[in-house]
Amino acid sequence: MKNFFEKNKGLLFIAPWLLGLLVFTLIPFIASFYLSFTDYKLVTSPKFIGLGNYIKALNDPDFRISFVNTLKYVFLTVPIKLAFALFIAQILNFKLKGVNFFRTAYYIPSILGGSVAIAILWRFLFAADGLINMITGMVGIPAVNWLGDPKMALFTISLLRVWQFGSAMVIFLAALKNIPEELYEAARIDGASKTKMFLNITIPMITPVVFFNFIMQLVQAFQEFNGPYIITGGGPLKSTTLLPLLIYNNAFSYFNMGYASAISWFLFAVIMIFTLLTFRSQKYWVHYSDE
Repeated sequence: MKNFFEKNKGLLFIAPWLLGLLVFTLIPFIASFYLSFTDYKLVTSPKFIGLGNYIKALNDPDFRISFVNTLKYVFLTVPIKLAFALFIAQILNFKLKGVNFFRTAYYIPSILGGSVAIAILWRFLFAADGLINMITGMVGIPAVNWLGDPKMALFTISLLRVWQFGSAMVIFLAALKNIPEELYEAARIDGASKTKMFLNITIPMITPVVFFNFIMQLVQAFQEFNGPYIITGGGPLKSTTLLPLLIYNNAFSYFNMGYASAISWFLFAVIMIFTLLTFRSQKYWVHYSDE
């Protein structure tokens, strides 16, 4: 027995992680794939129906609305969040007094932003009589129906994701600090402006990090759930119903687990397609140091 533990020490150390991967990831992953081909109402046994759920999804108006909403949400939040994170990281890269405090302060929202409490706070901030409208009203700006107007609700939800830019900012900051100062010194001698140095030195040098952050934020944005569920519940007029919320509603409100599993696999396929396209595109704009 002692020899067994000695020989398998490494495996024993990672056993809790392997168990978690098996129970909470791999088994549900396989089960959802099987259930996507069944009519399963939770209270009855799964009944195999082939591609019925997938065909139903393609003809479901709610699915099409949620799919379009999800694409709008992703294309709105990811670029803005990355641009804002890079902008703040560039500022915090300077040697400023108390810069460590500001780095911590800007990072905190990325820790708190996904919590239920913050989503509830966001709902109160952007309510018709909330703090945002109170502040804008003091300077004579008419109140905006942030959460009740279908044209504004998705944008308001997106702001919560953009506000959680801290993790991307920290990664950008680490990349900026790894750029050799000699490159900037040579550019200054040649008379390059700060804008040219940023576009021709900073951006090309950090493109691998931009690529990494883009992939991470893309996957996270496609899986957004807390904001739409807690702040608007998918409304008004389903304008903030994203695919994860549609999956939840079908699985736990309508108890249509088979159909929910099919939609989840649609979502998985969409994420895979966008991820693969991004990987294929990196040869055109990502510059690695060993090239």
